[in-house]
Amino acid sequence: MNFLHVVLVILLGAVVSGLLTFLEIPFLKNHQFKQYIREEGPASHQKKAGTPTMGGIAMIAALVILTFVVVGVSSTSILMLIVTIVFGGIGFMDDYIKVAAKHNLGLTAKQKLALQLVFGIALGIYIKFFTELGTAVYIPFYGKQIDFGILYIPFVAFVLVAMANSVNLTDGLDGLCSGVTAIVAFFFALMGIKLGQAVPTSYSAALCGVCLGFLVFNKNPAKLFMGDTGSMALGSAVAVIAIVMKMEFFLVIAGFIYVMESLSVMIQVISFQTRGKRIFRMSPIHHHFELGGMAEKNVVFMFWGVAAVCSVLAYLIFSIHA
Repeated sequence: MNFLHVVLVILLGAVVSGLLTFLEIPFLKNHQFKQYIREEGPASHQKKAGTPTMGGIAMIAALVILTFVVVGVSSTSILMLIVTIVFGGIGFMDDYIKVAAKHNLGLTAKQKLALQLVFGIALGIYIKFFTELGTAVYIPFYGKQIDFGILYIPFVAFVLVAMANSVNLTDGLDGLCSGVTAIVAFFFALMGIKLGQAVPTSYSAALCGVCLGFLVFNKNPAKLFMGDTGSMALGSAVAVIAIVMKMEFFLVIAGFIYVMESLSVMIQVISFQTRGKRIFRMSPIHHHFELGGMAEKNVVFMFWGVAAVCSVLAYLIFSIHA
């Protein structure tokens, strides 16, 4: 496994994803699968109402094709693909309810969380008792792995659920989520080369390519949105890659944008409920910058830049302390 292989998989992933997305757009339009914008969101976003959504279907389909064509069929690759499909399926149910009911509320938060937790715990149990992946995790700055034992089961569930929802929150501006995830996936592809882990390396490269192919149509002004189908799938994909590679804590560093988006929401809610005051103009935090007068494109570019810097930082931390 080398850098050239990663580049070729990324390019192939971009082509497959771009083609499937191109073909999906007219289908979504013909079936009236349109986005309904939150009334409490930024006023500037109301013009996006009616944009086709559920573009994540093409992304998942591309990952399926790439898994069988370039990643290779193995217990690990199928495990990662199943996790991606299941969480994408939860997002699909949410999206479909929104489209059918013609409003922006799908599954309730409790329903989504329950489904995610059940599968997250099941994944933890499967990894501990039915695979050779083990329950040890790389610790940043320590340079070694620590075995979590039975605690690895709830740890896996937490990582998977937290990341799926954090990536979902990140999907709020044109090209933001797909661009950030492409960068994070590229980081894991490079880490896979460094660790000599062929399957997660190829899956990471495929994920990066899929995001780039989708980004062609999702960049501002977006021709379609990925919906919860896409964001849940992407969040679970980066999470399961980190889990398989034992790099869960490095995901927090490289994926700091995801963490920041979630923290901004939690801080906003806690502050408003306890003090009656908001910390941010609006959460997630990308809306804070938008309402501060920054153009949507510039917010997206800034977040991409932060994601790139954080990924480089995560790579250097591992390289220095490994």
